[in-house]
Amino acid sequence: MDIGNRLRVARQKRNLTLAFVGEVLGKTEATVQRYESGNIKNLKLDTIEQLAMLYDVPPAYLMGWQAEDPLSFSSTYNFYDANVAAGLPTSIESILEDDVQKITLPDTFMGKWANHEDIFFVKANGDSMNKVFLDGSLLAVKPTEIENIRNDDIVLFSNGDNEYSVKRIFVDTERSEIIFSPDSNDRSFRQYVVKLNNLENNISIYGKVVKYFTEPPCS
Repeated sequence: MDIGNRLRVARQKRNLTLAFVGEVLGKTEATVQRYESGNIKNLKLDTIEQLAMLYDVPPAYLMGWQAEDPLSFSSTYNFYDANVAAGLPTSIESILEDDVQKITLPDTFMGKWANHEDIFFVKANGDSMNKVFLDGSLLAVKPTEIENIRNDDIVLFSNGDNEYSVKRIFVDTERSEIIFSPDSNDRSFRQYVVKLNNLENNISIYGKVVKYFTEPPCS
């Protein structure tokens, strides 16, 4: 496959129009068309780099130095078929090993988190995080030790009674509290506050949300 065809395939897999690519590059739609048709043979290096960044592929792939299409790379992750409340914990089906399924996603969707075998997926249920992701979104959770979680990270946690939720976390050291906050347009959602000295007895934090998909991505 020559460079023109690679450019066309990469653009189409991103569902981008010639006009949009031209706007990003500061070129006309006709010029981008000429790139893909092979009428412009010697693309400048900075143009190749811009296109590679836009299409999220290595420049080496566009140049033909990397034979395999990186858009075809994919990885498989565990998916726990249980809705996780996007807000205060609410009673849901327990996340048990019996609930585990498999989900395969293109590595380009996962970015730097691709092929992390410990990452698992759950599904959001509710609107109390709707400034970030919508009801029904797929959430990629990376198991993370509490000391490596930062304020404002979105975490998956439970309150010890098989009630699971995702919220933003904030550690208030002055009050010795951990605050789990919604991020919603609906102001009726409230914070969930736990004393640090009761954390181990009352709360389990499973990890932080590193990616989310409102529309299910397909491989």
